[in-house]
Amino acid sequence: MNKFKYIIFYKPYGVLCQFTGENGDRTLADFDLPKGVYPAGRLDKDSEGLLLLTDDGIFNQKVTNPKSKKEKTYHIQVEGSPTQEDLNKLNKPLLIKGYKTLPAKAKLIDINYPPRDPPIRVRKNIPDTWVEIKLIEGKNRQVRRMSAAIGFPTLRLIRVQIGKYKNEKMLPGTWVQVDQKDIL
Repeated sequence: MNKFKYIIFYKPYGVLCQFTGENGDRTLADFDLPKGVYPAGRLDKDSEGLLLLTDDGIFNQKVTNPKSKKEKTYHIQVEGSPTQEDLNKLNKPLLIKGYKTLPAKAKLIDINYPPRDPPIRVRKNIPDTWVEIKLIEGKNRQVRRMSAAIGFPTLRLIRVQIGKYKNEKMLPGTWVQVDQKDIL
């Protein structure tokens, strides 16, 4: 039996990726996660989706270090109607806040998610579009900054895959214990 724990948690919108917070904050402590595990990477409070937690520090580094090339996949709902040509700008290094991103893989997708609570900002005369972005790095608010840099602000962000592990049936607030091989 493996001595380390590997947990995939579907972080709901509005939850901090830490176990403590200010009075009134929702945190990871609200979800009965196993003791001793910590996030391998983060998702902003206003993002949702898969979060890996582990007590294996070496594995944590393998997953979060861009040199390991472990891909993370995000579905983002953006304001406006980007074309594939617009998204191709994300497939090359992009300068954001003095930082040059590594190339991403971005494409338009046709998908419907249940509405978020609270709902996203909707503008009657501006459509929204779903985009898939795959990254091997994850700087603070990087996906949001990348979409804004090409003129299509992110309205909703959901991480749907970490390495090989893809969300197929998880619901917000639920978690499963997995084997390391399910991720790498």
